[in-house]
Amino acid sequence: MLDVTPLQTAVDALADRLRSLPQSRLDQGAAAEALALARQLATRAQLIERPGEPPYELPDAGMFEVGDQLAVAGHDLVEALRAAAVRMAGKTVDSDANVAPADELAGAVRDVRAVAERW
Repeated sequence: MLDVTPLQTAVDALADRLRSLPQSRLDQGAAAEALALARQLATRAQLIERPGEPPYELPDAGMFEVGDQLAVAGHDLVEALRAAAVRMAGKTVDSDANVAPADELAGAVRDVRAVAERW
């Protein structure tokens, strides 16, 4: 089973931090960077859940909603990765079958932590 706890923990911590930032910090780029990250996570989740279909772009709901948008997109990706790992575990394919969800997980965790370090 793929352990998605690092991603869920990183997303929740960053979302909480964004919700508590003052408007001045959000204006300095935190909101824009968090929205870009949320869009990236949402796109990753959609590509896992609906391969071959074009992903939609997460709308900009405003700087005060970006923490919630990040949380939703991050949790969607967590669930998509869990489901993908379960699907792959059920198939009788080579032993590298879980590499794709694990790699996707590692990349997402890196991206979230990188944004968190800046804000």
